[in-house]
Amino acid sequence: MPRSVLVVDDKEMMRDSVGSTLTRAGFSVRTACDAKGALKEIQSNKPDAVVTDLNMPGMTGIDLVAEINGIDEELPVILMTAFGTIETAVQAMKNGAYDFITKPFEGDELIISIKRAIKHATLLHENAILRASVPVAGEQRTGLDRLIGESDAMRKVREQVRAVASSHGTVLVTGESGVGKEVVARAVHDLSPRAQSPFLAINCAALNENLLESELFGHERGAFTGADTLRKGRFELANSGSLLLDEVSEVSPQIQAKLLRVLQERAFERVGSSATIGVDVRVIATSNRDLPHASSMGEFRQDLFFRLNVLPIQIPALRERLDDVPLLAKHFVERICIRDGRRRAAFTPEAMALLGGYQWPGNVRELQNICERAVVLSDPKSTSIERSLVEPWLMTGKIVPKATPLRASAAGAIGRARPVENGASLNGHAHGFASESAAGGFKPAGASAVASFTESKPLTLPGDRTLADLERETIVATLHRFNGHRQKTAKALGIGVRTLGLKLKKWKEEALVSPNL
Repeated sequence: MPRSVLVVDDKEMMRDSVGSTLTRAGFSVRTACDAKGALKEIQSNKPDAVVTDLNMPGMTGIDLVAEINGIDEELPVILMTAFGTIETAVQAMKNGAYDFITKPFEGDELIISIKRAIKHATLLHENAILRASVPVAGEQRTGLDRLIGESDAMRKVREQVRAVASSHGTVLVTGESGVGKEVVARAVHDLSPRAQSPFLAINCAALNENLLESELFGHERGAFTGADTLRKGRFELANSGSLLLDEVSEVSPQIQAKLLRVLQERAFERVGSSATIGVDVRVIATSNRDLPHASSMGEFRQDLFFRLNVLPIQIPALRERLDDVPLLAKHFVERICIRDGRRRAAFTPEAMALLGGYQWPGNVRELQNICERAVVLSDPKSTSIERSLVEPWLMTGKIVPKATPLRASAAGAIGRARPVENGASLNGHAHGFASESAAGGFKPAGASAVASFTESKPLTLPGDRTLADLERETIVATLHRFNGHRQKTAKALGIGVRTLGLKLKKWKEEALVSPNL
């Protein structure tokens, strides 16, 4: 697609002359006869560069530069004038102009200046995208290769991804927590016509309403306390690309209304601004909630649900595709070994059989955490990951019969149990805990309880303490570690801020935790 240039001049002959020169050079040219018309053009369909005359009725070129700089600091503006002075050039640069050209000028001079300006703006935009994006560490797969598994359920998911990717319609990816909804979203983008454009993601559950609004739509300088500079939001940065709204069901009603408008009109306003900005962004949303039920209960806007649910993709839970567990486990172990510079390792047949018989309430994320834990705790000189490094962490769901009990001493001082780094999710899924022995050694906890666990018998840990007790104590301890900061606590535990808040509210009502938490 050719780069677009907006030419602003009150003289028709000059507009035509400059426009013809730029068109021959391969640019797409639009024109405006005054500054007011130029601002409308920029807001409706932003060009890659602006070339404007200095002396125009109503608003001068220098004033126009200042206005454009307030809309988009990255949009380069080149001033043309027949009355060039050093003072005028300095003032133009202070207002944000990229270059200053004195008439008469050669066409090549203008073309070179515009190309340099666009290249500079492109670098600034790419840097902003890199700052806003969060790359997946160690991930080299793209497209359908991201979707690991050969089960019938995963084949259907691949077919759905392949079918919707070529469209520009909004995609809604649903499924339980930890099934890999973001992985599917990235695969859709990789296969889409927007693959060479930005892919940005934002976790809607991790931010409060005001911060989420600023992250999505950006804000003007001085819009609120601390807004010292103009900031572009994710919608603006992802223009021509894709934007992932992770856990979209957790946004507030006010943000839901703004999202509805963006999906309907492809336009929005930054916080603290009345200027409308048009964007071309493909929205991919994810949710682990039953959105039809939530919308019927008034917890989620029904009109927004219909706008999001254009191209739905349902991701099956891992327990519905247990045949994929060996492939997933192999992938995670290999990636972790490469990342940590360890020898290649693999699960023994007994350990793999144990993994294949588990119900995985935490889905793929739980499997990934257990694989990482097993690799880290295994002997660096060994290439085998034994069953004993897996069994202690499978605390719920179906476990392969005749599990071999570990030594009772592995239970350790359960009263001092702490969550393993990057451990399993605490929002109703499996939990992994470790304890420190008197000698300071690191051992899996609760092994004896795990060995005798079945689906029909609730799990009780040493000291008649339940898994719910350990969950509550772990969350409270993590809150204290972060001095009550809920966002940091939720991030460390791998749960949403809203989930954390609901749990604390419930425990406060039951007088199980301090009301000051």
